[in-house]
Amino acid sequence: MTGKQRVFDTFDGIKTDKLPWVPFTGVHAGKLLGLGARKVSTDTDALVQAALEVNRLYHPDGQPVMFDLQIEAEILGCDMVWSDDGPPSVSSHPLAETTEIPTRIPSPQEGRLAMELEATRRLKAAIGKSTALYGVSCGPFTLASHLRGTEIFMDMMLEPEYVHELLAYTTKVAKAIASYLVEAGADVVAVTDPLISQISPAHFAQFMEGPFGDLFDSIRASGGRSSFFVCGNATMNIEPMCRTRCDSISVDENVNLATAKAITDRYGITLGGNIPLTSVMLFGNQQDNMKTVVDLIDSVEPGHLIISPGCDMPYDVPVENAIAAEHAVHETDSARAMVSNYESTGIEFTGTLPDYEHLEKPLVEVFTLDSATCAACTYMWAAAQDAVSHLDYPVDLIEYKYTVPQNIARCREVGVKQLPSIYINGKLAFSSIIPSRDELLARIGEVR
Repeated sequence: MTGKQRVFDTFDGIKTDKLPWVPFTGVHAGKLLGLGARKVSTDTDALVQAALEVNRLYHPDGQPVMFDLQIEAEILGCDMVWSDDGPPSVSSHPLAETTEIPTRIPSPQEGRLAMELEATRRLKAAIGKSTALYGVSCGPFTLASHLRGTEIFMDMMLEPEYVHELLAYTTKVAKAIASYLVEAGADVVAVTDPLISQISPAHFAQFMEGPFGDLFDSIRASGGRSSFFVCGNATMNIEPMCRTRCDSISVDENVNLATAKAITDRYGITLGGNIPLTSVMLFGNQQDNMKTVVDLIDSVEPGHLIISPGCDMPYDVPVENAIAAEHAVHETDSARAMVSNYESTGIEFTGTLPDYEHLEKPLVEVFTLDSATCAACTYMWAAAQDAVSHLDYPVDLIEYKYTVPQNIARCREVGVKQLPSIYINGKLAFSSIIPSRDELLARIGEVR
């Protein structure tokens, strides 16, 4: 059985010889050849060679061609900030000062989209018979946020008709991108929308169910499969997501896999996830990765399951850790025996926490995966910065990125359960929900 067939059969609820393994390698693929993130994000030859190395080393059943949620936004006028070890991030929002609805639909020849499609065609010819190719696209809500900025969260309350119109436009863009990806050879279109975890089920029903259902119906009509990919604590939106008629859902470490699978199983939808990206894949060892995979598999009912990293793998994940994860997916009994008595020591916290009871001024702490690479974290951090800039009294504001080992330990000491989250004077204020400016200002004012 080929890996591609494993992925397809899993989507269809057919028992497979092994569980499918889909590593979301993104710019990490460049590390395997000593190439920086920008190189594999802008050079077709480099991207293809890196993806082939992923295929050779990690034996994936499915793999992404790219994992970059900024391609559409860049074409539509957003400025980019580039990094050597991560995908670019959006730094400007063309609709921040206007409520005009754009009409432009990107063509397949524009920007880095042309590179992604050419790489897809070449990889389809090289490995497409044995490996399911995932075309990652930016979801309508996150694309709308890239264009509008954090104002979109206030718009949802004050200008709902505008949000409906903007989402109708970004859904047209997403449908066009998905059709290009399928035509180029993508087997699965992974519609990735991190900001879905930042809204309530009521807002999902009001704004998202129609556009996403339309998008997934369009992907199916074009002959492709679909994955609804979310980041953050999307637990409360798993069932609403199932009603969009997607073929699969992928979640990160903020979501309990067993809890989510109990829901997706009722709808016959395949669930993918959710090896922790930093604490396990980046900073753990081989045993940590094998034990995590085995524990995930053992926590859920069989069938309709794909094991993957929780999101785009960090650039510097040790190769041996990803190989260990693959072994645990494909040779689970062997891995289970190898780690049967293993216990992780974790990361020791060596710093000190603030004296939260005796602060001279309010302290706003934003705990993120990484605001430079995680869209939900980007907008949570931006919301905090925006709110503080509107205060007429001093406030301390700091971001703790989960990509730093001591910050992982700090999260444990503070009691942070979900990322991104905002704590004010050491107490949880907002967890996986991006607040409006007024909401955040009010909470800061309470501790002044």
